[in-house]
Amino acid sequence: MEIKPDSLAFSLIGAAQAVAYVLEGTALPQALARVFAQTNASPQARGAIQDISYRTMRQVGRVDALLTLMTSKPPEPALLYSLMCCALTLIVKEEGQEPPYEDFIVVDQAVNAAASSSHMVFAKGMVNAILRRFLREQTELLATVMKQPAALWNYPQWWIDQCKAAYPQDWQAILRSGNQPPPLTLRVNRRQISVTDYLALLEQQQMAATQIGPFAVRLAKPVPVLQIPGFESGMVSVQDAAAQLAATLLDVQDGMRVLDACAAPGGKTGHLLELADIDLLALDSDPKRVERIHENLARLKLFATIKTGDAGKANWWDGQVFDRILADVPCTASGIVRRHPDIRWLRRKMDAVQLAASSARLLDNLWLMLKPEGKLLLVTCSIWPMESEAQAAAFVLRHGAIRLDAPGQLLPQLDGNNDHDGLFYALFQKPAV
Repeated sequence: MEIKPDSLAFSLIGAAQAVAYVLEGTALPQALARVFAQTNASPQARGAIQDISYRTMRQVGRVDALLTLMTSKPPEPALLYSLMCCALTLIVKEEGQEPPYEDFIVVDQAVNAAASSSHMVFAKGMVNAILRRFLREQTELLATVMKQPAALWNYPQWWIDQCKAAYPQDWQAILRSGNQPPPLTLRVNRRQISVTDYLALLEQQQMAATQIGPFAVRLAKPVPVLQIPGFESGMVSVQDAAAQLAATLLDVQDGMRVLDACAAPGGKTGHLLELADIDLLALDSDPKRVERIHENLARLKLFATIKTGDAGKANWWDGQVFDRILADVPCTASGIVRRHPDIRWLRRKMDAVQLAASSARLLDNLWLMLKPEGKLLLVTCSIWPMESEAQAAAFVLRHGAIRLDAPGQLLPQLDGNNDHDGLFYALFQKPAV
């Protein structure tokens, strides 16, 4: 059976393939890139595939529990299992969220999707039966699976337990926030336009928006990036409100020598250059991600020296110390799961231990490159104390660093003007010689 490229069945197949790649260990953005490279999907179909994939990754715990309850064993092959996860996601009602498709359309198109694939055609009857059974018995089925924490919260059990232990008062709000689609927050490039004037430009375009930070503007309704006024010309960048704190905390001044040690994809690099005329070196260890820095700075019409190198080593360093160092160190990214819902399923319990140890070595190396009375800003997008507060405290003990005022741990928020991801900030000053 041939399916139309603009049909929901086509989008379900694409999303199912992306979800299958994630469950094999591929990050969702890379999984989607593979799917798009393999298909002739239109921009509209790509948008639908991406939307279904992200919705599904936020619901994997629940739909997996439902499939376990309604089948004797997980549907095979993996693509069929993922198709069932995607279809169930679209018909499981989420509180406060409007379902994107009518239930009967989802069932019909999921059956068509199965029938269109030689790997799944044998299972089209099963797809129909399982989805229709859920619609008939959804109250009872959901009541049963919701007794399981992984289904109730849509996180692995270890993640739930770790969140409870770290934040006994806030764990439910933290988990809940990670299951909500993120807002579209912009950073206004002050070299090109003021926030006031940009808000006026949005109003002219009939796009509702609110200022939520010194340079942060949140759109009331997310739109494709190329539809954002001024984006292509570098007037604005997409950046979460919490992430926009980094450049201002580092307090860069004209003429300073600055290192952005883990710079890709270049969001914080660009913000630093927007704030002051500095001699900035942007460093990252991944050559492919380094290309993103070049692309972002070209769009912003800003310049930095860009190198590929490991911030934990010194073979890229010219021996000249820096006035400021931004260390946005590798971490579990547990604070940004609403933007990257696949992270919770890709991470393992011990990842924080390994990443914290690696980041500690990186910080020790960077400290040698900082001039006396210079400042180093530690940033993580993690909520796990081992990667954040414990890391900062241990660093002070190792080096006698002076700890300056900084926000510390920001928990993910869904509260009006405080709508932001979960990041951690610690600011250190090197003692004078």
